Amino acid sequence: MRIARFSIDGNVAFGAVEGSTASGDQSDLVLDIIKGIPFADFELSGTKVPVGKVRLLPPVLPNKVVAIGRNYAEHAAELGNEVPDVPITFFKPSTSVVGPGDPIAYPSFSQEVHHEAELAVVIGRMCREVPRDRVKDVILGYTCANDVTARDVQQREKQWARAKGFDSACPLGPWIETDLDPADLAIECTVNGELRQSGRTSQMVRSIEDLIVHITEAMTLLPGDVVLTGTPAGVGPLNVGDEVAVTIEGIGTLANKVIKRG
Repeated sequence: MRIARFSIDGNVAFGAVEGSTASGDQSDLVLDIIKGIPFADFELSGTKVPVGKVRLLPPVLPNKVVAIGRNYAEHAAELGNEVPDVPITFFKPSTSVVGPGDPIAYPSFSQEVHHEAELAVVIGRMCREVPRDRVKDVILGYTCANDVTARDVQQREKQWARAKGFDSACPLGPWIETDLDPADLAIECTVNGELRQSGRTSQMVRSIEDLIVHITEAMTLLPGDVVLTGTPAGVGPLNVGDEVAVTIEGIGTLANKVIKRG
């Protein structure tokens, strides 16, 4: 099931996405409005609305986004880094999250902002100290993410909080896919239609199971929290006016335009 979060006539709701996205055209998609929330038992209402008549929102509003650095060997190498002995974890604040079609506001304190296409894991239930064989039980589904990064700031500041946590630095969407095997999915990023990143989730140094076990050894994850799993090689600059799109096999495409921060 694909679950979207959307607004219509000032109201926010979740809906099950119906229709094919194989062609990339969303005009024929409809949303069957969900009674309740997707983190508990819910029913479909049977009330349907075309996707074209709503505004798609970030599929969740996470309490926290836990991100993993250097989880693709070629990406680590392209920035002159070694693959770490243990996963590098960092946070992106909830205020960095935006949805499909929302602008990425180029921060005034940076001269070099990069795209980073990533598979995002959406947590479905409160969990901590998750055994490896129970990881699938705590995952609601998967969505596309762009770990937008002020690269120059990242390189000169010891902490990554400003470089990766500025407002609009975490686009998520367009929806959550709940029925998906994430082990070997194609992941791509284009800028103005030009292919920049192309990889597969099978190239991850550490699997999703490894990452969830590692993270929950230290902290409790809540329903709606998001785990970013790292980016393949090919990261590069974004400029004001660019349209950046992240496409993941089996999920769909997350597109955002870069604007000057007002």
